[in-house]
Amino acid sequence: MSTQPDEMTVHSSQPYNAEPPRSALAGRDLTPVEAFYHRNHAVETPRIDPAAWTLRVDGRVERPATFSLGALRERFAEHTDVVTLQCAGNRRAGLIEVADLPGETPWGPGATGTARWTGVRLADVLRDVGVDPDATDVELVGADVTDEPGEPEPYTVSVPLEKALAPEVLLAWSMNDEPLPAAHGAPVRVVVPGWIGARSVKWVERVTVRDAPSEGFFQAVAYRLLPADASPARGRGVALGQIAVNADVLTPDDGAEVPAGPTRIAGYALAGGDRTIVRVDVSTDGGASWIQADLEPQAGRWSWRLWEAELDLPVGTTRVVVRAWDSAGGVQPADPAELWNPKGYVNNSWAHVTLHVV
Repeated sequence: MSTQPDEMTVHSSQPYNAEPPRSALAGRDLTPVEAFYHRNHAVETPRIDPAAWTLRVDGRVERPATFSLGALRERFAEHTDVVTLQCAGNRRAGLIEVADLPGETPWGPGATGTARWTGVRLADVLRDVGVDPDATDVELVGADVTDEPGEPEPYTVSVPLEKALAPEVLLAWSMNDEPLPAAHGAPVRVVVPGWIGARSVKWVERVTVRDAPSEGFFQAVAYRLLPADASPARGRGVALGQIAVNADVLTPDDGAEVPAGPTRIAGYALAGGDRTIVRVDVSTDGGASWIQADLEPQAGRWSWRLWEAELDLPVGTTRVVVRAWDSAGGVQPADPAELWNPKGYVNNSWAHVTLHVV
């Protein structure tokens, strides 16, 4: 992992989980590869020879097939999209402040990033093999094997067939116009825009069309939103899918010292599913009053939206709070205590930084 900048916060080395500081994401439509967050489940990162890699497509299809990387490139049209990925545990540290979450990674605001992804549409591959009209879900299997379920199991999740057939879902081999790095899923990974990062399977090696969601651990047990009194081991609750509307401050950093007077505050906002960001509000009085931030143009339909606001800050300590609204009228809730859950997922409460104004 020597390619990672020194300032990456490494939450664990085996498996490797790390996020960049706010400053590495600020003001950038695209996140540099070296500053893109890492979320892994297996101790070992798969190292796969692109020349030997194959993708098996089977299940409820008319013509099961196996594709090499060369075959994907030759048989299907290439597409590029700018897409933001976000870990379901992004900003979990805010829920840990409400009540402890033993064993869960204390992600800050950096478990998110935006890249330009190039590959082929999963929909084109599925149509090529012929999907059974009674199918409902598409299972995605990675080459990474983890003991997290209690015994070795490859990373396996699924998405509804409707989403898998959407034109934005890619089998990607390029990240920011360079070959996909091994650490981010080479030679090919899935990119599922608008959905939690856990559905964008890295090192993908199998696609199985099914008549039900995957029964794999990471679909049936792990990535689920549970009631506050539930046991994480039981897998009850709701399977996580579309990202909830979220936003955070990227600059200045939390705890920064800034001069009094006009101060530029900037960050990102992200809406999940097929929704878009339509407004970002900023407050310095705990939400009693708000000003609207200026929204930057999006780099792509499925990317975050950068925003900025100028605040006139007096000497003292100021707590800057931000909330975003999406095109469905959804807005971030105020209190993280209302969102606390045993796995620490979906913290989309108002984000904040504390600034020391001198």
